[in-house]
Amino acid sequence: MNIIDEIEEEQIKEISEKRNVPVFAAGDTLKVHLKVIEGSRERIQIFEGLCIARSNRGLNSTFTVRKISHGEGVERVFPVYSPLIEKFEVVRRGDVRRAKLYYLRNRSGKKARIAEKRTDIVLSEDKKNSVKKTEEDLVQKTIPKKEKKPEEKEYS
Repeated sequence: MNIIDEIEEEQIKEISEKRNVPVFAAGDTLKVHLKVIEGSRERIQIFEGLCIARSNRGLNSTFTVRKISHGEGVERVFPVYSPLIEKFEVVRRGDVRRAKLYYLRNRSGKKARIAEKRTDIVLSEDKKNSVKKTEEDLVQKTIPKKEKKPEEKEYS
């Protein structure tokens, strides 16, 4: 391993100990808590938007977040291991098939929506403890709806 790679790996470990870096990808909605310094004051500003790109380059890893602010599209590129990022959290996971979602720049409204990734598999308590999981175990359990019978009217 190269000396530069070793130094970068040590720095990544230091930053990861201070702040949790969640697993996220393009299509996820993120809340990025940024430290903003104005004169002598320091505050935290939240930038919430859709992650449209993720670049993994070790210490130089970045991600691009896009949001709509006052009808105008705003994109911002953040370094993953920046000291200015207080924390970032994943609001919802997106179900996409691409690594870069640049095509969303040309879309607006309902066309720019991303479907949410389903994570609502329900297992019964006794089956959670078992190691083997069959297809029947992973099927979502639904409660059948009660059917309403039509009211019979009396004609006189």
